Amino acid sequence: MASERKFIAENIRRVLLKEYLMKEVSRAGFGGLDVQRTPMGTSIILTTERPGLVIGKKGQTIKNLTIAVEDKFGFENPKIEVLEVADPNLNAQIMAEKLAFSLERGWHFRRAGHSTVRRIMDSGAKGCHIMLAGKLTGQRHRREKFKEGYIKFCGEPKLQFMERGYATAKLKMGIIGVTVDIMDSNSRLPDEIKVLTKTEVSQVYPELLDETPAPIVDKNLLEEKPAVVEPKVEEPKVEKPKAAKAKTDKPKVEEPKVEKPKEDKPKAAKPKAEKPKSDEPKEDKPKAAKTKAEKPKAEEKKEEI
Repeated sequence: MASERKFIAENIRRVLLKEYLMKEVSRAGFGGLDVQRTPMGTSIILTTERPGLVIGKKGQTIKNLTIAVEDKFGFENPKIEVLEVADPNLNAQIMAEKLAFSLERGWHFRRAGHSTVRRIMDSGAKGCHIMLAGKLTGQRHRREKFKEGYIKFCGEPKLQFMERGYATAKLKMGIIGVTVDIMDSNSRLPDEIKVLTKTEVSQVYPELLDETPAPIVDKNLLEEKPAVVEPKVEEPKVEKPKAAKAKTDKPKVEEPKVEKPKEDKPKAAKPKAEKPKSDEPKEDKPKAAKTKAEKPKAEEKKEEI
């Protein structure tokens, strides 16, 4: 539990340091802060639009800042290093402060928002998203968004490629919050694939396009020669004499057979079922009377004597 409290206290101290330096360096254009611990002490890298205002005459301003950081926030042996922003139009924190300053001067929020988006995209950014929240036109709180190009709202691409800046504009109607998100032109999204040309491949991987001729191989060596099959010589088999085993005849003992008396089971006489004879009158079939055909007898011719 002690380690968690120590971690939270360290982060709170860094947030308070960032807010303090934003107020002290607001004229020079605060662009970002990075705090690192080193064996020699604490290294504080401060990014601004005009580093000359932070350093001051003969470095007096930065010396006063270093003493104040050590006394107020308790950093051990702090060393402040000031860097200049390469392109202020691609720095989200600087653009958020400029937009808030233009709103305080009386610009209409739509005019200020569209002009800021146009300036960021003309500097080469891949995408930009601006959100204004507060009493913009009346007593009712509302939000207004301005966006253009590629924008990532979640996931690892958002944490890796999107830079966020926040500022506040104090008006008569109330406070307006200004949030600016910028995707840098050097950010490479996961779905972007670059196809290299032949010259680029030769510069990166010269061994892939090595055009040295291949070694000449003799074709006779590659031809397969027929395998010579040597005849197998059959060796005569020597029969080993088998040792005759002596058989021992064991005397067989005859066991006496005991005759079991057979029991005569009485056979039960099964009654024969007599079929009932039906007294049906027999019909006398009429016999057909056969007529004997009388053959004509041939009259014997009497011979005349």
